[in-house]
Formats: sequence, structure tokens, C-alpha cells
Amino acid sequence: MKNKELKEKIVDERTGLEYRLQGDYYIPNLVVQKQRKIHLNKYGRMRLNYLKEHKKAEYAIMFMENTLIDHLEEIQGTATKRLNLIMDDLKAKSDLTEDMKNTDMLYWVGTMNSIKNQAEKIILKELIYV
Repeated sequence: MKNKELKEKIVDERTGLEYRLQGDYYIPNLVVQKQRKIHLNKYGRMRLNYLKEHKKAEYAIMFMENTLIDHLEEIQGTATKRLNLIMDDLKAKSDLTEDMKNTDMLYWVGTMNSIKNQAEKIILKELIYV
């Protein structure tokens, strides 16, 4: 066999991908763009985990197209606003008053926790686990 000199980089004409020589093999020269960093709240992290575990194809597509951060930011913003709206609506429908904070604190805290749990269940079904 003749000892051929291998090129350092080659470009596949059909796909347009560039390959670089790594030892005896050509490896695709794929580069992921830098993504900006944001602080994810509870809902952003829950959506990210759901995408990673249950919607792997969607996660990979969004990651490669550099739209994942925008998606997570939109979901967490929408979830936070929607949670506040639902909680305000449920508070208005309940028999809670501001006086109850001082007179019957345990009832007020229990009812507020119940309202928050109901609102979070709605958020999870509507936005996070879709």
C-alpha cells in the first residue's frame, strides 16, 4: 500500500459539511453557537427537564437552532404571569379577606396554599407539560 498524505480539512460537496482530520479519521467540524445565559425560575427548569426527558427531538432541534433559551424565557414569563392571574381570580372567588391575616392566620395560610396549588396544577397542564 502506498502511504498517502491525508488533507487536514476536507469539504463534502454533497452536504457542504467540513471535516477535519483527527488521527486517522475525519470528524465533522460542527460548532454550537454560544447561547446567552438566563436565570431560570421554577417553571423554566421544569419545562427544560420535561423537554430533555420526554421531548428529546424538540429539545435537540431548539438547542441546535439556538431557540431554546428564548423558549424557556417565554414559558417562565408566561407561567409567572398566568399564575398571578389565576391566583387573583381564585382569591376573589374565595371567602378570604385581608382581616383574616390578623384574625385567623392558619385558615388564611391554608386557603392561600390551596389556591396556589390549584393555580400551579393549571399552569403545569397548560404550559409546562405540553
